[in-house]
Amino acid sequence: MRRPPLLILPLLALLAVAACSSGGAPGWTYAPAPSSTPAASGAPSGEPPAAPSAAPSAAPSAAPSAAGSPAASGGTGLTIVAPVGATTGGFDPTTAETAADTPFTLTFDNQDNQAPHNLVLKNPDGSAVAVQGDTAFFTGPGQRVYQVPALAAGEYKYLCEVHPTTMVGTLTAT
Repeated sequence: MRRPPLLILPLLALLAVAACSSGGAPGWTYAPAPSSTPAASGAPSGEPPAAPSAAPSAAPSAAPSAAGSPAASGGTGLTIVAPVGATTGGFDPTTAETAADTPFTLTFDNQDNQAPHNLVLKNPDGSAVAVQGDTAFFTGPGQRVYQVPALAAGEYKYLCEVHPTTMVGTLTAT
């Protein structure tokens, strides 16, 4: 009479192995907890949000452009790029144009991860143009957006203060 229980044990083991090796997906999946670090906003850190004013505000464009483009509130927007290797190759473009007597947005797109750079704008007399935005050195990739006040007609030099002989350009206000 003891035989039936011995036959049941191997049968149960066979059923357990078959269940574990079936091709069906489990009824659960593992997903890590969401990150407590917020995603980057693209805006420079430590910079207060723009207050409503007469100065135009625009998000940087996806493609660099030296030509003026309409900004959100009627001005123009320019993008100056520091490509990888800018230490020896300089800015792209090295010349840009904007409308005189009109405030505008200037985006500095630092794509160079090899050295720190910045972009400053100089008046014809060599003094710095007072722009709103962070002009400190930083290693790319990253962007800084500056609100530039209305400039009188003339030529304005832009440069990287770390590499002032190779990273230089001219902005013409007409």
